Amino acid sequence: MKIITFILILPIVFIGQIMNQKTFDEKSGKEILTGYCNREAFTDSLYSKWFDDEYNLYSVDTASIDLVVENLRHTEIKIVLGTWCSDSRREVPRIYKILDSVDYPKDKVTLISVDRKKLGLEDEVSGLNIELVPTIIFYQNEIEIGRIIESPEISLEEDIVNILISK
Repeated sequence: MKIITFILILPIVFIGQIMNQKTFDEKSGKEILTGYCNREAFTDSLYSKWFDDEYNLYSVDTASIDLVVENLRHTEIKIVLGTWCSDSRREVPRIYKILDSVDYPKDKVTLISVDRKKLGLEDEVSGLNIELVPTIIFYQNEIEIGRIIESPEISLEEDIVNILISK
């Protein structure tokens, strides 16, 4: 019985160790997130001020996003960001506020933080063609249907609608 318990708990412990890792950023002189992260990373005092401020100030355009809520529920989202990047600090809290407004499932968001060279801890962004952050990638049936790069063309909500409708 102890062996079964160990086998079941080991992956949980391992996953917990590789999430929300920090590395030192020479340019800013501060720690930044790198690799796979989860939303709880933004509760750390290094990131909570900018995340909470932007999240709380943002007003979601519910009229736009309500048009595609059902399509959105069938969509996986991968967010590649840099905690050192002002565009990421603006757009990531906003996308979370939009997703929260429609009760989007948390397990359908993959969050990857990169350094200034657009690299994570290992190969998390390999093959994603990341040049600017944040990059928000939308998938349906494991196929990319669109992305928002650095900042939205119109607004996050309108860009999401356009991605989901044009698929």
